[in-house]
Amino acid sequence: MSNGDCIFCKIVAGDLPCTRVYEDDDVLAFMDIGPIIKGHTLVIPKAHIDPLTNVPDELLSRLILVVRKIVGAQMKGLDADGINVTQANGAVAGQVVPHLHFHVIPRFENDKHHWNWNAKSYDSTDEMEGVAAQIRSGLPLEI
Repeated sequence: MSNGDCIFCKIVAGDLPCTRVYEDDDVLAFMDIGPIIKGHTLVIPKAHIDPLTNVPDELLSRLILVVRKIVGAQMKGLDADGINVTQANGAVAGQVVPHLHFHVIPRFENDKHHWNWNAKSYDSTDEMEGVAAQIRSGLPLEI
């Protein structure tokens, strides 16, 4: 299953080049051409799936296992001091390519990259509990 307009589907099909890091029947990991830090790797399902809530459990398990392999490979192969793993769903969350993907980004003590994290707060623990209750109401009966 692919989407002819999707840049990642074109990469999977071999219509666009990429520098492959890992590949199996279901998952492809390749270098991001616009890396936050050199070594920034994308891990995607070969099938066109988006958003995260649509990925079958078995494939999600395969994806996260490959993410873990790439994390270990970056730690060992690049001697990274740490790793960021990110995944966005929807344009408002910063997702640019509408095909499920994980960013695996090696971090180094002096890499000079900083996330623009402007932490907020709840007005009260009651407000926090109310938001948690809203989230719980959306959970499926079985996880």
